[in-house]
Amino acid sequence: MTIHYPNGTRSSYCAQNLPKIQANTFSNRGMRLEEALNESNQYYLTHQLAVVHKKPTPIQIVHVEYPKRSAAKIKEAYFTQASTTDYNGVYQGYYLDFEAKETKNKTSFPLKNFHEHQIRHFENCLAQSGICFAILWFATLQRCFLLDAHDLIMAWRNQAAGRKSIPLKTIEKNGIELTLGIAPRIPYLAGVDKLIRKETHDG
Repeated sequence: MTIHYPNGTRSSYCAQNLPKIQANTFSNRGMRLEEALNESNQYYLTHQLAVVHKKPTPIQIVHVEYPKRSAAKIKEAYFTQASTTDYNGVYQGYYLDFEAKETKNKTSFPLKNFHEHQIRHFENCLAQSGICFAILWFATLQRCFLLDAHDLIMAWRNQAAGRKSIPLKTIEKNGIELTLGIAPRIPYLAGVDKLIRKETHDG
């Protein structure tokens, strides 16, 4: 399948060429970030704690082949616009908006994982008193942090000074480390509670 990006570039995608992913659990120190977050969101929804969903990617399908009646294969599609952030929803009357990223780096989180339009989106949501943050997964270290969007924006805007990543020590100091579990797998609402208390106290 050929996917066209908003900037004019394109790439080929074939599910058959993707590496096989073995089922992982926390016990064998493996985690698929998106899967874990989706399961956590389902847990929060089932227990009526929050309503949070992954945003659909805006794609326009332009060419489909039907190799047989019971199956259809997408051969060409376009990203109709740049995506904003991965997840949004509502929790106890607060609007939540967050991005989830991972790295294999052990000492810092590369800022190239984020894009200008995502930073602007965070700024716009914060201007409307939204609760915004990034979930940062250090895959090699098996550590997960919730970082306030204010800190992420500051780091992003300071790239001109030469820093292209956020040091792990800074994330440890300013972020909220999340203890991984089973139900939910990523208990990020515990971190959100701390952000809300911080906002209330500062306000």
